[in-house]
Amino acid sequence: MVQTKKLKLFNDPIYGFIGTPNELIFRLIGHPYFQRLRRISQMGMSYLVYPGAHHTRFHHALGSMHLMTKAIQVLRLKDIEISEEEEKGLLGAILLHDIGHGPFSHALEGFIIDGVGHETLSLEYMKALNEEFDSALDLAIEIFNGKYPKPFLNQLVSSQLDMDRLDYLKRDSFYTGVTEGNINSERLISMLNVVDGNLVVEEKGIYAIEKFLMARRFMYWQVYLHKTSLVAEQLLIRIMQRAKELMPNQSILGEDSTLYRFLFEEKEVGVNRDRLSQFALLDDIDILAAIKKWRFHEDFVLSKMCQMLLDRNLLTIKLKKSPVQPEKVEAKLNSTSGQFGISKQEASYFVFTGEISNNTYNQQEQEINILKKNGKVVHLLKESDALGTDFISRKVTKYYLCYPK
Repeated sequence: MVQTKKLKLFNDPIYGFIGTPNELIFRLIGHPYFQRLRRISQMGMSYLVYPGAHHTRFHHALGSMHLMTKAIQVLRLKDIEISEEEEKGLLGAILLHDIGHGPFSHALEGFIIDGVGHETLSLEYMKALNEEFDSALDLAIEIFNGKYPKPFLNQLVSSQLDMDRLDYLKRDSFYTGVTEGNINSERLISMLNVVDGNLVVEEKGIYAIEKFLMARRFMYWQVYLHKTSLVAEQLLIRIMQRAKELMPNQSILGEDSTLYRFLFEEKEVGVNRDRLSQFALLDDIDILAAIKKWRFHEDFVLSKMCQMLLDRNLLTIKLKKSPVQPEKVEAKLNSTSGQFGISKQEASYFVFTGEISNNTYNQQEQEINILKKNGKVVHLLKESDALGTDFISRKVTKYYLCYPK
């Protein structure tokens, strides 16, 4: 990291040098809430499949901000008015869009703070930072919430073609080595335009959009929903559930532990400033430290699951196109109960079913529209001859069964 006066340059393996475009961004990056993202993995347990996938939410946030600066430049060159204040708001919103992620990102989503997702927490962190920074994030929050009168500003932050997706696909493809997910983010950004306040893609960029959507499909089924990552994340969740179940009767963590307070103390309603500050103390290191400690716990179920995760001796997972038959689950429960000498209820930590699903393009969300040369705006699926409506927008669901080897 090369320091230049009050601003900084970050050397990024994807884009090269990323600068801090203004002093507000510089101060936000330096805040402990944001620095914590250095210790939050971008891809959960995916490193158990792709050894290079150790990049963090910190990387991704900076990359998304960098792409936003490029998008602003492109749109201004096309005479789209974006004021300096709107630029600051856009950059603040995209920089902080993932600040609410907890340990291992999506793997423990809504678990540590019961039922509260990272989007809600990101907004709460933005509000807290706004108070600290004398309302400097008012516009960023308005854009993040989609309440600003220029819809395309929010669409650059959160849509089916936003700077978030453009960065994470390219970045995750790079760190996993899955080249099918690589996209030309520069080309896509250069094709952006605005019509009637909404983001559109110029007609000559349609092939880049098709490649982007196919890359997203490949990344979801080949990386994000990879069966080994899936079973590892399920083990992680079940480790935390078992620890929580044991807590009333046994000392699982020291009572001064931040993780202890979130998992085992009486639930609070809502997210106040104190809870935000406490949550900001949690990261991947806390979870891994707990799992390394619990590996030697006297409870067989907890200890065994921790060993499995740490040694990558995971459960067997089978993917199917139809739901798993109950009798097959029952048979696996009985055999596991006998194999480990535990009750069927305890065996259910090792034998379970579930489902995963994804649709590459969601027509119910903000649509991707194409600006034709004659000035007419048409929906992507009507213009593309490669993306069949059913193929690209159909929800694909797969069912899985996990059990010990």
